[in-house]
Amino acid sequence: MVHSMEIERRFFIDGRSNKPWRDCIKSSLIKQYYLDFSSFQIGGRSLNYQGVFLVELNDEEIKIISSSDNLTSRIRKIDDKAFLTMKEKISHATAIELEWEIKTKNADDIIDLKSFPHIEKIRYYWVGLDNLVWEVDEFEGGLAGLILAEVELGDENQEVNLPHWLGMELTGLANWSNAALAKTLKNN
Repeated sequence: MVHSMEIERRFFIDGRSNKPWRDCIKSSLIKQYYLDFSSFQIGGRSLNYQGVFLVELNDEEIKIISSSDNLTSRIRKIDDKAFLTMKEKISHATAIELEWEIKTKNADDIIDLKSFPHIEKIRYYWVGLDNLVWEVDEFEGGLAGLILAEVELGDENQEVNLPHWLGMELTGLANWSNAALAKTLKNN
């Protein structure tokens, strides 16, 4: 499990010209499925989703999950691995993030329960001049053509060398979160 404060800046990218982020250290196929937080259950230390076991929790995780009424929750499949993530926004650019690697079979069992809002994308990991790793997402499916970039920071005031190919900053704009984009697709 990873429990951290996630501090990031996000940007729109106009992908009609060159795509320098594709000259990167690696890329991954990602599918994210957004779950209904009210369908999670804690039994003892086990976290389950509609009866499907996901992870064993520690005291701090139980406290965070129990004290929230709606953590943004998703299953993320990256290449051949699966992760459960729960996030809660703290400020403009900062969120509490809980993340666990889970068994792919358990992830698939949940994904098969119903049609969840989801997104598909290819993520490119590109290193900037300041050695910060930019995650550039080229969306597929219903969001094909959309390209977003984000960089994780140590604090909200950290200096960042912004690549010339970035467009409008989207940091803190809730309608541009992956969860919001997935829910918009589901409603169309």
